[in-house]
Amino acid sequence: MGRINLVLFSLILCVSTFVTVHCEDPYLFFTWNVTYATLSPLGVPQQVILINGQFPGPRINCTSNNNIVVNVFNNLNEPFLLTWNGIQQRKNSWQEGTLGTTCPIPPGKNFTYHFQVKDQIGSFFYHATTAWHHAAGAYGPIRVHSRDLIPVPFDRPEDEYDVLVGDWYTKGHSTLKKLLDSGRTLARADGVLINGKAGSTKGENEPMFTMIPGKTYRYRFCNVGMKNSINVRIQGHTMKLVEIEGSHTVQNVYDSLDVHLGQCYSVLVTANQEPNAYYLVASTRFTKTALTSTATISYSGSTGPASPELPEGPVGWSWSLNQFKSFRWNLTASAARPNPQGSYHYGQINITRTIKLVNSAGKVDGKLRYAINGISHVNTETPLKLAEYFGVAGKVFKYDLLKDEPPTDTKQITIAPNVINATFRNFVEIIFENHEKSVQSWHLAGYAFFAVAIEPGKWTPDKRKNYNLLDAISRNTIQVYPKSWAAIMTTLDNAGMWILRSMISERQYLGQQLYISVLSPARSLQDEYNIPDDDLLCGIVKDQPMPEPYTA
Repeated sequence: MGRINLVLFSLILCVSTFVTVHCEDPYLFFTWNVTYATLSPLGVPQQVILINGQFPGPRINCTSNNNIVVNVFNNLNEPFLLTWNGIQQRKNSWQEGTLGTTCPIPPGKNFTYHFQVKDQIGSFFYHATTAWHHAAGAYGPIRVHSRDLIPVPFDRPEDEYDVLVGDWYTKGHSTLKKLLDSGRTLARADGVLINGKAGSTKGENEPMFTMIPGKTYRYRFCNVGMKNSINVRIQGHTMKLVEIEGSHTVQNVYDSLDVHLGQCYSVLVTANQEPNAYYLVASTRFTKTALTSTATISYSGSTGPASPELPEGPVGWSWSLNQFKSFRWNLTASAARPNPQGSYHYGQINITRTIKLVNSAGKVDGKLRYAINGISHVNTETPLKLAEYFGVAGKVFKYDLLKDEPPTDTKQITIAPNVINATFRNFVEIIFENHEKSVQSWHLAGYAFFAVAIEPGKWTPDKRKNYNLLDAISRNTIQVYPKSWAAIMTTLDNAGMWILRSMISERQYLGQQLYISVLSPARSLQDEYNIPDDDLLCGIVKDQPMPEPYTA
């Protein structure tokens, strides 16, 4: 489990009636204290956010269907929130932890998240969503294991390692926020961190990971950075891909992997080389000069340093596109449920709605903003989900300012809360079209989607003939290359208010996000949970009487 300074235990609650026994899934309880500290991840002292004194924060190590209870104490001098990237929060967008769903935790106060990792397995992470806190740390790994009765398509590894990689700035989070608020863009990042550390090739690294000769290990890579895609590779070793964001994959072998912003990949690595030390290398992609960091993997019993000659990373984005095309869903493997992943035939479902989204950048009143279809989102004092639930949405935002087709001129930008209505259980196709010169990365909360295509150029309906309608990966984040498009498909069967956002932190902060409101017409507990009794209330709903609760 590692050094997790938390209170952790599980229990099973059962309630018996005359004819049935109702049992809850196990509970895991965590208590997290969020504080500031001065650290020097890149050699320059700066303010970093710790969780229980740790950077990165504690790991959540759980099993499919576990109930997770995290009591977060905010000891910062400003409001704070966490989101659980990739956890679908079934029927429970109250726990999503974004500013459109949840009131931030005031300084000196606490809030308890309570959610279930329902029907999920895989590698995920959590991170801060308030202010510019993501640039100060406040992130950590989430592992969701399969239940013992569900077969996994590979042998149990000797051990598992979380590898959180990402770019980093030496300027503090408050300074970066002021730059963006003043209308300026951020410069290039200053370095790359691996689990909060920047390693060199001078033999000075303490081993971060240890492997026993002949044994196989699972490495869970997540890109928790702010601006750049990261390529990961291990000196002298290959990596067998086994999972992407909750889906078991066809087990192809790679020398290196591009991990785009917000994405998570699991690989198996076998210690089949001479007992020695080897570098795990993480370097930025699509940058004029690659920023590189290393972590040392030591074979048990070895004492020699790793070779300073690092394996070279790939060049250009066509290599990355080809790698994306090689990823395939493992149709015969089970995931969270016993039935094979391939038993869900998404390619045979009729599309009921197509939403085409074009990202753009421009200036409003002389300040930089980013937009989707010409709308640049701005957060509201009253979270959108609360305004909708309390029946005062019209006082906070307007639905459907963003249209399903982008305007002719996407550089004409309107700043407003960006919320679209969607029909419960519709099967939708979302097209991301990138007219810009940089790689984009998009995350959809509340769902897994099928990443059916990425291609250069512009999307047209006849491009559907190129979709992978058989074994595309079911995931929650997708990249879009320059002057290219990507297509995803999903069923909107999870009622709630869900964010679709750029994972490039600057773009997200300056408006490149939207919320999808998916309401169940039945107002039934079978479709969506009631607001929690202890939910934080703020804005215009703070002192309002509670609405009538949903019923079964």
